[in-house]
Amino acid sequence: MTLPILLVAAALLSLGFHFLGVYIGAKKTIWAMLVFVWAVAIGTAMNEIKPSGYKDIQKMKGQFSDTDKLIEEAMPEVSLYEMIVIKKSYYTNNPQK
Repeated sequence: MTLPILLVAAALLSLGFHFLGVYIGAKKTIWAMLVFVWAVAIGTAMNEIKPSGYKDIQKMKGQFSDTDKLIEEAMPEVSLYEMIVIKKSYYTNNPQK
């Protein structure tokens, strides 16, 4: 799944929860929950990867030019989202894995 598809799905779910909150009379509670969920999701995607992730990047480095370009753009601190993009590029170029 691509990021735009996920964002559209999340926005539609948020809108659905809003209408649920209106229906049950708990708009403030629902919106507080939505803000919290969005903050956690964005924070998780922006967190730096673990040290073992950098070892994986070193293994992928030097094999495919487009993957190397993504790695260079993401360094020195690679976020979880950037790691997902790098791995997707690597596995697209290397169908054996």
